[in-house]
Amino acid sequence: MSLFDLPAHPEVPVAGETDTYPVRRIFCVGRNYADHAKEMGHAPDLEAPFYFTKAPAHLCLTGATTPYAPGTADYHHEMELVVALGAPVFRANRDQAEAAVYAYGCGLDMTRRDRQQDGKDKRRPWDLGKDFEDAAVIAPLTKASAFGPVGTQTITLTVNGDLRQTATLDQLLHDIPAVIVHLSQYYHLGPGDLIYTGTPAGVGAVQAGDVLHGEIDGLAPIDLTIGAPE
Repeated sequence: MSLFDLPAHPEVPVAGETDTYPVRRIFCVGRNYADHAKEMGHAPDLEAPFYFTKAPAHLCLTGATTPYAPGTADYHHEMELVVALGAPVFRANRDQAEAAVYAYGCGLDMTRRDRQQDGKDKRRPWDLGKDFEDAAVIAPLTKASAFGPVGTQTITLTVNGDLRQTATLDQLLHDIPAVIVHLSQYYHLGPGDLIYTGTPAGVGAVQAGDVLHGEIDGLAPIDLTIGAPE
């Protein structure tokens, strides 16, 4: 018998389904749009994707009001396409990678930018900047068969109605199959794994009271309200 009970895996609604998608892991791709890499002071890197992770316990469903994150004075939004896997995949080729995608969704990779910069400056991990409560926001998923091929769909984010981020998904430096092929060289991927695929240019700070609204053509939109600090 366990000493105490842990919360169940978080679950994400799926459009058209009564069953939900349970989440076991969250992978995130860094600097996967050229203009975002440039605004962060880096040259776009086409050699290979790189990753960080977020704990599933830090997942937050769209429509929430979450506190301004503790331990930061520079809290940022990052709007992203999220991939939900639905089949086991290891050392995949592109066809296997595409076949493993179950659904897509809108996501927000919330970031304590000053804490991330601390890690960069000291050549230390980014955990304090990226992996914290409510840092992985997600909207209901749309099955891949209903969404269709990832291509020229527009991705946008507004803050209090003002446009902050806009791009098209074909601007990803490493497309969805390429990311899955690469990541599957290092992990046995499978159902329950989410991949946040990177954010376009235009990331910026948010304040208490701000209302975020993100959209990707063909997917359920995402909303988040930033509450007061605790």
